[in-house]
Amino acid sequence: MPPIDDGIKFVPVRIAVMTVSDTRTRENDTSGDTLAARIADAGHVLADRVIVKDDIPTIRAQLQQWIDDAQIDAVITTGGTGLTGRDVTVEAMKPLFEKEIDGFAAVFHRISFEKIGTSTLQSRACAGVAKGTYLFALPGSTGAVKDGWDGILKFQLDIRHKPCNFVEIMPRLLEK
Repeated sequence: MPPIDDGIKFVPVRIAVMTVSDTRTRENDTSGDTLAARIADAGHVLADRVIVKDDIPTIRAQLQQWIDDAQIDAVITTGGTGLTGRDVTVEAMKPLFEKEIDGFAAVFHRISFEKIGTSTLQSRACAGVAKGTYLFALPGSTGAVKDGWDGILKFQLDIRHKPCNFVEIMPRLLEK
């Protein structure tokens, strides 16, 4: 992994976390807890955290609220990226993208493949940008959340990560 440049001042990112599930509560949301802990440990700000049901209008409304909030820089969802009829996070999120970050899914699957082999095919992890806000959809398992954060987001949401990262281009996301 390329190095962190300690000569650059860390910039905390304001991140909202959404757990998508019909069964999880705050008491048993281990994936949401894992994300919240990693966000705080990295020095970022947990700007908001919710649990919503597997329902496209509900998911999309919450995402849109965060996209419209200037205090939210990025959103990470966990859950709803599988293949069952109730897995609708991707369908709720993708129409909001102005630009898709195709490489996110590719790198996520490479990392995941090293741990769970071809089972990674059952994930539809994705990412994009909407009105200057980063949106990341991770699977609902705690292992997948760790893979997504530890293998990708921890670095790309750190302005000190070289040769490039998502944070340094945040001011330019709304350029025309």
